[in-house]
Amino acid sequence: MHEPKQGQPTVWRPRFSGLRTFARFPHTVELDGVDLAIVGIPFDTGVTYRPGARFGPAAIREQSSRIEEYHPVLDLDVTEVLSIVDYGDTPVVPMETERSFEAIARTLEPLVARGIVTIGLGGDHSVSLPELRAVAARYGPLALVHFDAHVDTWDTIWDTRYNHGTPFRRAVEEGLVDPQRSIQVGIRGSLGDRGELEQSRELGFEVWTAREVRSAGLAAVSAAIRQRVGSHPVFLSFDIDFLDPAFAPGTGTPEVGGFATWEAQEFLWNLVGLRIVAADLVEVLPDRDPAGVTALNAANLVFDMIAVIAATRKGSEHGATERAE
Repeated sequence: MHEPKQGQPTVWRPRFSGLRTFARFPHTVELDGVDLAIVGIPFDTGVTYRPGARFGPAAIREQSSRIEEYHPVLDLDVTEVLSIVDYGDTPVVPMETERSFEAIARTLEPLVARGIVTIGLGGDHSVSLPELRAVAARYGPLALVHFDAHVDTWDTIWDTRYNHGTPFRRAVEEGLVDPQRSIQVGIRGSLGDRGELEQSRELGFEVWTAREVRSAGLAAVSAAIRQRVGSHPVFLSFDIDFLDPAFAPGTGTPEVGGFATWEAQEFLWNLVGLRIVAADLVEVLPDRDPAGVTALNAANLVFDMIAVIAATRKGSEHGATERAE
C-alpha cells in the first residue's frame, strides 16, 4: 500500500515495511483485469564475467519502495491508466540454461496470451530470449529497441550458443525479432576484432555507437528509433550497463564512456507512442553495488517504462474518443 494522500483516511504503512514488491504494487498471480505485470527473472547462468545478477530482481524491488504513482514529466498517475501487479519471480534451474529458458517462457505465456504487458527484471541478458519466445508466440516477429553497451549478437562464446552475449542472434534465427525493424543504441567498449561491431549490422539491425549518439544528439537518435520501429509491436530491452559505471557500478560487464541517468530517462520518455508489448531491464549485480545506486537507477528506469506504456495507452484512448466524437 502506498502512503495516504492528503484527505485520504487510509492506513499508514511506511515504505520500509511490508512485502518487497516493485513500487509496492500488489503481489498477485490472479490475472483478471491486469494490464501490466512486473516479473522477476533471477537467472545468471549465462554470464561470461561476473555472476550475481540472479539477485538483481530483489535489489531492484528493494530500491523501488520510494517510487510513487505520479510521473511528473509525462504528467500522469500510472495507476489511473493501468492495473499493475508484481507477479513474483519465474522458476529457474541454476546451471541448467535451456530448462530455465523453458520455465521462464512457460511462466510468461499465460500473461502474454491475455494481452498483459510484461516487464522482466533480470537476471543476465540471456533471459531476453525466453521472454521473446513467449511474446513472439502472440505477436509474431517483434521490433527490438535495445539500449546496451554490447550488441549481444555473438554466434557463440566458448562454443556455447545460449549466454548473455548471444540472445539476439538466437532471436533472429528463431524468427522472434525482425532485425529490419530493430535498433541498438549505446554500443561501446573494446572488442576482440573489428567484425564484432559489424555482426549486428550484418544481421540487419540498425546500430548506434555511444559516440555516434553523442554526435547526432538524443533527439535525432530518438527520431531514428521511431522511424525504424514504426507501428510494429516492440520488445524494449535495457541493459543497465548502458549507463556509465559512475551511475551503474553494480553490473557484470561495465564499460566506460556510458550515459548518465538523465540521458537514459530522456531516451525512454521519447518512446511514448511506440507499441511496447513487453520489456525488460537486466544485468543488475547487487554485490558490486554497495550503495544500491545501480538498483535505484534500475528501479526508476523501470518506472519510466511503465509511465511510457501508460502515456501511450492514455493517448490512444484519447485519440479513439476524439475519433468517435
